[in-house]
Amino acid sequence: MSTALLSSLRDRRSPFQILARGALVALLPLALAACVTSRPLPPSAAAPQPAMAFAPAPLPSSQPVVGDLDNTSRYGDGLSSEEPFPIRAVNTEKIDPRFLKQTVPNTTGEAPGTIVIDPHERHLYLVQDDGTAIRYGVGVGREGFAWSGQAYVRRKLEWPDWHPPAEMVARDPKARPYADGMPGGPTNPLGARSMALWQGDKDTLFRIHGTIEPYSIGKAVSSGCIRMLNQDVIDLYERVPLGTKVVVRS
Repeated sequence: MSTALLSSLRDRRSPFQILARGALVALLPLALAACVTSRPLPPSAAAPQPAMAFAPAPLPSSQPVVGDLDNTSRYGDGLSSEEPFPIRAVNTEKIDPRFLKQTVPNTTGEAPGTIVIDPHERHLYLVQDDGTAIRYGVGVGREGFAWSGQAYVRRKLEWPDWHPPAEMVARDPKARPYADGMPGGPTNPLGARSMALWQGDKDTLFRIHGTIEPYSIGKAVSSGCIRMLNQDVIDLYERVPLGTKVVVRS
């Protein structure tokens, strides 16, 4: 993994700092979305990526849907009243229905409470204890940036900040305004939530996080991280505790 992609997360800044940096947001490419860091705890991590063409997902899964598909209310802006920043409504007509939250039979073979990520189908499953799984659509790592294996959720952050590494600031003029970090907010590429994946006492440098590019869900575009619609990552964040097992299939 190139060190130019490494970054970390810190606690949110004051409203004054958020406003001060907000004026610079328009300069940041919207394609930022990778999620690795070279810094140890306490900061958590996630980083940006260069612009690229989206790789489409393979053919749809044949899994039957168990739950309802009340997507109009689920992906609206209703969460905004409960959040420090607005959550933009998602036009679900622009997203393949198989990448919207659904309850399906559990075919993962994993125990209840486990997160299972299938990067080939662009799906994340949260296994339930009744023989079902909650399935979310995700964006995954493009070729050369994919990661697979077992990990666990070590840290969870709401509205995480983004901090480019020094080497990126030195070589990329567009990153220089953010040398001291970009505060969490509605234009931050990490979205509304971030969950850090660790193996033992080692940070894998990959994250499950939200996105400011909702229509990239179902694509291979990130630098290895798992991006979700903000509405979905908030839902998952509330359901999983620290220590949750995560299986990323190869």
